[in-house]
Amino acid sequence: MQNTYLGRSGLRVSRLCLGTMNFGTRTSQAEAFKIMDRALELGINFFDTADVYGPANHHGLTEEIIGNWFALGNHRRERVVLATKTYEPMDDSLAGPNDARGISAYKIYRHLDASLRRLQTDHVELYQMHHVDPRTNWNEIYGALENVIQQGKVYYVGSSNFGARHLAYAKAAADNRHFLGLISEQHRYNLLCRLPELEVLPAAQEIGMGVLTWSPLAGGLLADHLLSGNPDPQSRRAAAVKNLTAAQRVQFQRYADLCADLEESESTIALAWLLANPAVTAPVIGPRTVAQLEHLVHALDVHLSEDVLAELDEIFPGPGGAAPEAYAW
Repeated sequence: MQNTYLGRSGLRVSRLCLGTMNFGTRTSQAEAFKIMDRALELGINFFDTADVYGPANHHGLTEEIIGNWFALGNHRRERVVLATKTYEPMDDSLAGPNDARGISAYKIYRHLDASLRRLQTDHVELYQMHHVDPRTNWNEIYGALENVIQQGKVYYVGSSNFGARHLAYAKAAADNRHFLGLISEQHRYNLLCRLPELEVLPAAQEIGMGVLTWSPLAGGLLADHLLSGNPDPQSRRAAAVKNLTAAQRVQFQRYADLCADLEESESTIALAWLLANPAVTAPVIGPRTVAQLEHLVHALDVHLSEDVLAELDEIFPGPGGAAPEAYAW
């Protein structure tokens, strides 16, 4: 397994991050245990979750499953760099005005302690804001985060779904406090969603933040056999395939043909493309089974030539590079 530093921090993480959003919804606890055990065997030490993950009537179930796995012992907790998030309300039946969507010192203290109880641990290595909250002042946010770091409950802090300007605001506020600030941004980025190339990726690189990419397979559209497979008729993937335009079908067929020429699967090439980008620290993969996990890890062994990267740019055009050069003289 390849490892790298997470942004400008001294924290080393695997080049693939195990996403756990399926645990408790599409993946049973028993299968989740097998996936996490196998991930460690394969050298994946970076696990990502969120307090809100789980079915609509049981937010937090995913963290509970991870906590139950840690409780099995054998140094499982010590071997994992654990990341979780907060932003969303957790229990509609108990929610008050301070439990609504957003970030506040109130929510950071309360939600972090609840996450630690569910995870059966006394700390998380990376605590992430699941979304930006422009209403809340950075002095309030960083004041709370500095406190939980001093208490040993959190080691590093990161963001998710922030715009480039928010990353810049966060960096300036951290510098004013002589605080390390955000070390990572988790963002949607894949062959079908390349807008982050305009602002977010360049900003993260210049600031020294690691970038974790969620939805690396675009919700299954970049997974294997999109046009030739037989997905569950009730699945989101089946609905997406049904709604493809004629032009999109031509696009995905070109992609499938390229992958076939390379003798690799569509999901492997999609991940290898992300791994080839120096701005990307780790794609967040979300396998539902051990077999899927083992298949996805193969992407680390695939090197894409400049010719292949150029052909992928033709099939899935990006915005043309970083802003403002992408659209101005």
